[in-house]
Amino acid sequence: MPWWLSLGLLAVAALLWTKGRRNQDDVIGLLQVMIAVAAFMVVLLGGRPMLLEVSVLALALWLPRAASTQ
Repeated sequence: MPWWLSLGLLAVAALLWTKGRRNQDDVIGLLQVMIAVAAFMVVLLGGRPMLLEVSVLALALWLPRAASTQ
C-alpha cells in the first residue's frame, strides 16, 4: 500500500473518530466510530507499517491492568 494512501486512510479514520465521538445521535456516532476503526485496521493489517504496529503494541503493554473488585 502506498504511503500516501495509508496517510489518507489514517486521516479519514481520525476525522471519523472525532466526529463520531461528538455526534449527538448515538447510532450514527457508533457507525462513524466503527468505520474509523475499520479504516485504521486496513492500514494496520494491510499496509504492514512496522512502526505503527510496534507503537500499538507498546501502547497495549503500557495500559494499566483493570482493577479487580473482589
